[in-house]
Amino acid sequence: MLTISAMLCAVPAFAEPIVIKFSHVVAVDTPKGNAAEFFKKRAEELTQGKVKVEVYPNSQLYKDKEEMEALQLGAVQMLAPSLAKFGPLGVKDFEVFDLPFIFNGYEDLHKVTTGPVGRQLLDKLEPKGIKGLAYWDNGFKSFSANTPIKTPGDLKGKKLRIQSSKVLEEQMRALKAIPQVMPFSEVYQALQTGVVDGTENPISNFYTQKMHEVQKYMTITDHGYLGYAVIVNKKFWEELPADIRSQLETAMNEATVYANKIAKESNDKDLESVKASGKTEVTVLTPEERAAFKKVLVPVHDKMASRIGKETVDAVQKAVGFTK
Repeated sequence: MLTISAMLCAVPAFAEPIVIKFSHVVAVDTPKGNAAEFFKKRAEELTQGKVKVEVYPNSQLYKDKEEMEALQLGAVQMLAPSLAKFGPLGVKDFEVFDLPFIFNGYEDLHKVTTGPVGRQLLDKLEPKGIKGLAYWDNGFKSFSANTPIKTPGDLKGKKLRIQSSKVLEEQMRALKAIPQVMPFSEVYQALQTGVVDGTENPISNFYTQKMHEVQKYMTITDHGYLGYAVIVNKKFWEELPADIRSQLETAMNEATVYANKIAKESNDKDLESVKASGKTEVTVLTPEERAAFKKVLVPVHDKMASRIGKETVDAVQKAVGFTK
């Protein structure tokens, strides 16, 4: 018969915490980087240390193309990839977010990302072994180059870096530019050496990756959206104790509110920093000039509907009240 002291010794004093490796490809001081740190803090507080979140920024573990496979294999548990990453995975519906000028600002966007259409899209990831938890904003994209950009014709013949997305390829072709697919971590050097002439980015990515040092001109077009889906390995998530999962969902909900708030603030602040640097001349289009870009780029919607899924394109357009 075990004595009480022997029984106590047989029970471990502390269970090992559940480790969530959260990998992403941008700097810590970006909206996504800050939101990941916020999630880590709240997840560890709410679970009272039963969960430990290890955040790996700046492609420390995996580059763009590698991280999704790492998640599916369980080498990492959580990612926040840009929405363009799901097309190559076979869930082409997400490429609807890449359509130029489909959202006329954050209010339009959030009708989708916080509504039923956004949830239905996340559910399409489950057959791939992925559970979608939330959407995090980064911001709306603008074009940059080493020559002024005032009209769509100013981008003709330019080699412009894009993420791997058939929609973004078609967008660049509509501008008669040359799309160059490239990992985010390689863009600065490619701009510096002239491998590419320009790019499209939200201001926070442009500034934190120091692209303003190697691009003379940026034009605020807000032509496209760049956002993220926070995802986890489905098997890992479903095997978590129910109380832990509930606490992590709360932490994610709080992190999402925070992420979307700071995304706009960061882009506004970083735009002022780009201007103050004196290295990049920033142009704001007139409504007429922006309309000229929209006229050239909106035909991409119809052209890519068969790839994305007409039903998905129609659902998003209906949710935001899209007009050409």
